[in-house]
Amino acid sequence: MGTMAIFGTGVMGETLLSGLLRAGRDAAEIVITERNPQRAEALAERYGVRVLGNVAAARLADTLVLVVKPQDMMGLVEEIRDHVVAGNTVVSIAAGITTERLESILPEGSSVVRVMPNTAARVDQGMSAIAAGRHCTEQHLAEAERLLSSCGRVVRLEEKHLDAVTALSGSGPAYFFYVVEAMIEAGVVLGLPRATSTELVVQTMYGAATMLRETGTHPTVLREEVSSPGGTTVAALRQLDDHKVRAAFVTAVEAAAARSRQLASGQV
Repeated sequence: MGTMAIFGTGVMGETLLSGLLRAGRDAAEIVITERNPQRAEALAERYGVRVLGNVAAARLADTLVLVVKPQDMMGLVEEIRDHVVAGNTVVSIAAGITTERLESILPEGSSVVRVMPNTAARVDQGMSAIAAGRHCTEQHLAEAERLLSSCGRVVRLEEKHLDAVTALSGSGPAYFFYVVEAMIEAGVVLGLPRATSTELVVQTMYGAATMLRETGTHPTVLREEVSSPGGTTVAALRQLDDHKVRAAFVTAVEAAAARSRQLASGQV
């Protein structure tokens, strides 16, 4: 499979690294880059991988995984562009940065795969979407798919859908945690100890998500099963509807997609 270089080992970079190793990838086949010397040393010790500078990593790698912030991506690509060669797979994990934009800086014919994962990859339950650049072959896409499959599920999509993916599943864990926070706080307001409220909410969310995934039943059907006429759930749902919570979620996801498009156009 060749050597893989992970450029940037923040939360997502380290998540991918640990997922690859758990999936059986040899640490000797992976190199990483990290600007913070203390963190670099800690990661090398924890995972048994080599830490190199950006240029050295690019020279060595067959697959280059770019896991830096969108505002840092162009600087990184400029730094390593002269060391990307034919046959390399360049995997970009940065919201809003299009394959076309990366291809315009990299050598002509470079194979770029754009990826949008999410943080649930930390527990091997990630949801990632991948999209091919102009010069990608099935082999390049398969390599990106293997990378992301090490820590969750992967779907292939046309790149035009990735702003929506960013808004929905990329940012999605934050929306979920936001709702969980609110429900825990409601339990505290009702007199429950915070630890008890947290356990109740987290297990309820986990159970509900498991039902959705394992039964394949539409969420509307599952919701109606809990909503007895004139009961407590209906009273709660009426309040959510009165406060336009559903509409607020749609508007929020639209705003995230719009911001992804702004990043794609270079608006930091």
